[in-house]
Amino acid sequence: MLLTTLSTLALTITTLFTLSPLATSHYSSSQQPPSSPSSSTSLSEWRSAHATYYAAADPRDAVGGACGYGDLVKAGYGMATVGLSEALFERGQICGACFEVKCVDDLKWCIPGTSIIVTATNFCAPNYGFDNEGGGHCNPPNKHFVLPIEAFEKIAIWKAGNMPVQYRRIQCRREGGIRFTVTGSGIFLSVLISNVAGHGDIVAVKVKGSRTGWLPMGRNWGQNWHINALLQNQPLSFEVTGSDGKTVISYNVAPKDWSFGQTFEGKQFEP
Repeated sequence: MLLTTLSTLALTITTLFTLSPLATSHYSSSQQPPSSPSSSTSLSEWRSAHATYYAAADPRDAVGGACGYGDLVKAGYGMATVGLSEALFERGQICGACFEVKCVDDLKWCIPGTSIIVTATNFCAPNYGFDNEGGGHCNPPNKHFVLPIEAFEKIAIWKAGNMPVQYRRIQCRREGGIRFTVTGSGIFLSVLISNVAGHGDIVAVKVKGSRTGWLPMGRNWGQNWHINALLQNQPLSFEVTGSDGKTVISYNVAPKDWSFGQTFEGKQFEP
């Protein structure tokens, strides 16, 4: 199903922080949130890290990020996003994964009984001009989360600064199907994959035209995947594999007359 035609996005992999308006369907803050198989199924145990916040000074900060999602509002992530330090970012493979984060160990600054659910959309680069505790929060081996201030204030008072937190991987819940944004030129095809439920992060992608077999795509950066193949004037199907090994196949997602710059919606991982 054709969603929209997107204008060319200026994607800058060195952009460190992102901001976008609140998307309530992907943002969560709760008092002692219950867990159930249909909601936030835990994929990992609670682990220790630290978190800081940022406040965007320019509306253009709503577009960018090292995962390549571009405008986070159009991509469906809203403000429930996070930039991860090098120790967590996994060179971009983690993009799209969901985390539950809560403040701990500080009765003065933590908001008791609260947690937030955020999606990895960005990278916090190391700053070796500072030591790990003095300003190089994202230096290895630090596990660090950089949150929009609106998300940070759901779990801690903003004056807290660099706060101890606990985090865990959880299942992602999304509205609608997986989205495929097709860009490129000639035989070069680039596909941004977003709005992925389940584990959220993607480890393998294949594309198929009506006149080809299944062709493996390579990761360009973040969740942008590419291939050199002549696929114009034929419907496109996609096979997407998550980090849990599950695969979803969306047949004939893009119609025969697809064009670069369009976004299409396919099937979704089951919860």
